[in-house]
Amino acid sequence: MFMHNLGLGAISLRRNPLLTALMIMSIGFGVAASMVTFAVFRAVSGDPIPQKSSQLFVPLIDNRGPQFNRHGEPPSALTYTDAMALMRAHRADRQTLLYPVSLSVMPGDSSKMPFKATGYATYGDFFPMFEAPFLYGNPWGSVEDESREAIVVISRSLNQKLFAGQNSVGRRITMDDRQYRVVGVMDNWDPKPRFYDLFDGNEFADPAQIYIPFTYAIDQKIETYGNNNCGSDGKRGDDRDSWLHGECVWVSPWVELNSASKVAAYRQFLDSYANDQRRAGRFNWAPNNRLRNVREWLDFLHAVPPESRISLSLALGFLLICLVNTIGLLLAKFMRRAPEIGVRRALGASRADIYRQFLAEAGMVGLAGGVLGLLLTGLGIWGVGLVFEPQIARLAHLDLSLVALTLLVAIAATVLAAFYPTWRAAQVQPAWQLKSN
Repeated sequence: MFMHNLGLGAISLRRNPLLTALMIMSIGFGVAASMVTFAVFRAVSGDPIPQKSSQLFVPLIDNRGPQFNRHGEPPSALTYTDAMALMRAHRADRQTLLYPVSLSVMPGDSSKMPFKATGYATYGDFFPMFEAPFLYGNPWGSVEDESREAIVVISRSLNQKLFAGQNSVGRRITMDDRQYRVVGVMDNWDPKPRFYDLFDGNEFADPAQIYIPFTYAIDQKIETYGNNNCGSDGKRGDDRDSWLHGECVWVSPWVELNSASKVAAYRQFLDSYANDQRRAGRFNWAPNNRLRNVREWLDFLHAVPPESRISLSLALGFLLICLVNTIGLLLAKFMRRAPEIGVRRALGASRADIYRQFLAEAGMVGLAGGVLGLLLTGLGIWGVGLVFEPQIARLAHLDLSLVALTLLVAIAATVLAAFYPTWRAAQVQPAWQLKSN
């Protein structure tokens, strides 16, 4: 019976090609607009590390006081002094610090020009904390952190560029006139948003290429390639040492806490540390600390671009308008067939039969609209860079899940839109139609 209803629907659609084309176009354009914006929103708003987002935390300490805070919030990074104090205390299961670096790489082939490689100075715990995958080798450990070794973990793309993709563990590369020994090659890994470096605005930046020990970077006076916020007074210190041990915030801290009791204990530790600094005369205000997990951190810093939310809302509104137009077109189409409906009812067809026939016809319109929507979605994703920044636009892509969702939304929306016209058509009285015709 379902195939029979589809056949009747196909005949009806061919009978009014212009009206059918209008309905298909209305559904296609509405679905395409919503799917393109949804593809962008999905790319920028997902949980970048769902398996551990509730266990990874950003600890923040207020080193400025209520006079210089924004809305009572502490700075979004730590001073070197506070960051090292947290590391020495070692109150977390794992902990790391990081700051961005940019170094000039000298290729082994003298005929090639040097180039910049960006990445992070961090601790060895960075890699197991964030579950970074390795293609060759392994991350360094606490021994290398403490000994300040000149070692580096490089990305797969940099390994391809320097060593043609071969296992480069143990080989050496030159960066900023310093020799580094490669201890590991990371596989492709670039969580979006890059939750661990929101302070520097790198949530949608190009993938990092190098990772060097934080302790070695400090020892070699490698400057930060990220933000350096010295507060309202703008004091940076007269030299590097005074800046390093001053009140400028530039270090991003992360800790891993695997239970609620450990989270509570770490909060108490932060308050205790702030009280110690108060007693020492460094702070003259009550502890004002924060400990946010990944999702809370993303929400607090508004990592999802507001234009993606606005665009998605507008696109869904446009889809709703298209569905309203489709309801009107279906109502006009179905009610013009009142004589046909009257004859069918007189021959024994029930209202349920009318529902099945017309909803099957609407489903065919939705499927055709979905196919058109897929073509328009592909075109829209290709041109999404005209609306969004390139680093965000390149994240949107048409995959199998989006293809399935596009077709599902198109069919489901059209069938839902057809319920009212179908209900009106099913109310046709056979006797009136037979008498008048």
